[in-house]
Amino acid sequence: MKKCVFSGTFDPPTTGHKKVIETCLALFDEVVVAVMINTGKTPLLSEEQRKFLLEKLFKNEKRVRVEIFEGAAVDILEKENTPFYVRGVRNTIDFEYENANFFANKKLKKDIITLYVPAEQDSLQISSTLVKNSVKFKKAYADYVPAEILKDLEQMLRVKRGEGDNV
Repeated sequence: MKKCVFSGTFDPPTTGHKKVIETCLALFDEVVVAVMINTGKTPLLSEEQRKFLLEKLFKNEKRVRVEIFEGAAVDILEKENTPFYVRGVRNTIDFEYENANFFANKKLKKDIITLYVPAEQDSLQISSTLVKNSVKFKKAYADYVPAEILKDLEQMLRVKRGEGDNV
């Protein structure tokens, strides 16, 4: 059985993330989506909320498992007993960043196999940061978040602002 890990903060999950996971499903028997805890960032949503959204997004896909993880990418690859690490890339900036991480990871885990999944043309500008900024400045973001989880995200944001009950 071939398994991969796709990690990120997914704060919040975007249509771009969904497309990368769908690509992984075409290649692997199991996809572990690792919601990484990054203490260097101020998240919009809690890790549990991000996990909930991702699980809902793939609720009908038994081959996707969502985990919350704190640590290095190589650590979750070891935990999951797989060398396959998937990274989504939108542009040359993403590629340079991911490639630098690849060389660092390779020193820590010799058997790592990193796969870059390029963004589709219609997803090149989509990022969690774009969604967070759209929320912050009260701009439309519905096109960047999968429709299956949009209402849940909106409800989470209302609760965060003190305007409703939690999901």
